[in-house]
Amino acid sequence: MSTVPRTLRDTASHAESHVLETRLIGLSHEEFAASVWGRVPLLTRGAGDFSDLFSASAVDELVSRRGLRTPFLRVAKDGDTAPESSYTSPGGVGASVADQLDDTALWRSFADGSTLVLQALQRTWQPVTDFATRLGTELGHPVQANAYVTPPQNRGFDDHYDVHDVFVLQVTGSKRWIVHEPVHPAPLRDQPWTARRAAIADAARSGAYLDTVLEPGDVLYLPRGWLHAAEALGAVSIHLTLGIHVWTRHALARQLADSALALLREDAEMRGSLPLGVDGPGDDVDFVRRRLVAALAEADPAPLFHRARRGQARPAPLGPLAQLGALDDLAPDSPVRLREALEARLVGRRLATRVGWLDLSEEELPPALRVLDGGTHLAGELGLPFVERLLRAGVLLPAAS
Repeated sequence: MSTVPRTLRDTASHAESHVLETRLIGLSHEEFAASVWGRVPLLTRGAGDFSDLFSASAVDELVSRRGLRTPFLRVAKDGDTAPESSYTSPGGVGASVADQLDDTALWRSFADGSTLVLQALQRTWQPVTDFATRLGTELGHPVQANAYVTPPQNRGFDDHYDVHDVFVLQVTGSKRWIVHEPVHPAPLRDQPWTARRAAIADAARSGAYLDTVLEPGDVLYLPRGWLHAAEALGAVSIHLTLGIHVWTRHALARQLADSALALLREDAEMRGSLPLGVDGPGDDVDFVRRRLVAALAEADPAPLFHRARRGQARPAPLGPLAQLGALDDLAPDSPVRLREALEARLVGRRLATRVGWLDLSEEELPPALRVLDGGTHLAGELGLPFVERLLRAGVLLPAAS
């Protein structure tokens, strides 16, 4: 039997307006979930100004001043991806790496019509980090962010599909998007478009489901599996793609099967050898099937599911010096808060998070439940020893007073 969690997750963003509704779609969360999510594309005109998240100056900063390495950037042109060696070089004195981005090589590639793809911006650009963290918390699925910087009148990639849902946010310039219905609906992560090139090429020659131009402030949602290609028009185009790495029923089935197999490890008959000279499963299949069905009925995949969730994304950034300062200056009036995107859960007396777990005393359970509401609390109200323990563990962060 599983222990019912006292609370399922941190709710740091719940007190604020939902970014899905306010910035990405023209529908309510409920309408989107009922009629759009995972089903059909959605085009939202004039959703808002995204310059607070990303911009042309952000591109220049990341490419020329941050010392990024592969695979945080790739280069594509006419459907082909350039070799990393063509746009990287050694880091120079004091940086013993050979694959830092070479801004001169990137400029030449861009001027020659190549698209620059800045990958995993949720790790390298704070405004995108904060936005992706909030969106991932709302959706319950991990979020990755890439930026596509395309010269005028150029296409970076041919028709293809993604194995994750995407929100496309047009930042600057304009881009024509041609969308076709899936040739393989709802693909899993190990079912890439490259295995279906011929079918995709045939579908791309048929009538489009959507043929439109995205202007700054527009948002296009595409469920995984929908075919698409995009081309910049009369100016440089920059768009953000928020990739939603959705959890699927197939993934849950795998975790349920793994949980059942773990139970069967304790069954001596299941650990028994097949007969000598066996050349096939024979009669043992029926026996194993019965035991497996019984184990599936008893298995609880929740621990595996939440452990996998915690491993798929990273918690909000933690500054070591700020954290040390919070410990040194800890006082009853010090404000603290739960670290965002920890996937914190209290099961019994154990606090499980992305950064590890802590076994709590009975006295620590009430303040732990208060912390999990996602709000800001004074250290004295929670108990200084408890707050110090969670600060040292990287579970709590200093909050603005």
